[in-house]
Amino acid sequence: MKTVITIFAIAACIGFFYACSPKTESESASNAAPTKDSLIKRGAYLVTSLGCSDCHSPKKFGPHGPYPDTALDLSGCPSNTPAPVASPEQMKAGNAIFSPDLTAFTGPWGTSFAANITSDATGVGNWKLEQFKNAIRNGKYMGLNEERPLMPPMPWKSYAKMTDMDIEAIFDYLKTTKPVHNVPPSYKPPGK
Repeated sequence: MKTVITIFAIAACIGFFYACSPKTESESASNAAPTKDSLIKRGAYLVTSLGCSDCHSPKKFGPHGPYPDTALDLSGCPSNTPAPVASPEQMKAGNAIFSPDLTAFTGPWGTSFAANITSDATGVGNWKLEQFKNAIRNGKYMGLNEERPLMPPMPWKSYAKMTDMDIEAIFDYLKTTKPVHNVPPSYKPPGK
């Protein structure tokens, strides 16, 4: 029994000395707050991997189907895009209809248009981080409590589970994007 106690005592002492020992430069750097550059890089990665361009970028068409128009990347539904029209049968079946460039959507919720999320003032250029967090966490249009909810197909309920750091990284990245002036059409409730 004394041997077991001695081993635990030695292990505790080693653990204490390790915890109190000075950290190496690389260990300290890994525990430091991320830099703005590292947040922006993380944000670019997240925007790409989460597929934000799938809805927020108008498309061009090539031999392999639609692909994002890089000149209009993340600029949302172009202001002159007509709303996709669903037949009564499609609506009754609960189907969603997408515009050809995949930036406008009609379904049982009405017609929604992908927002401009570039750094332009017509996008998120004038937004504050708290506004962006409120849009992502609580599904509020423009991140404002008094506004309507974000509409499908925006998957904000899934994105709401992201860490604060990931949301900040996405926001910081979006603030560095090429500004594209575009005011997407306004949401239309069902039957409008």
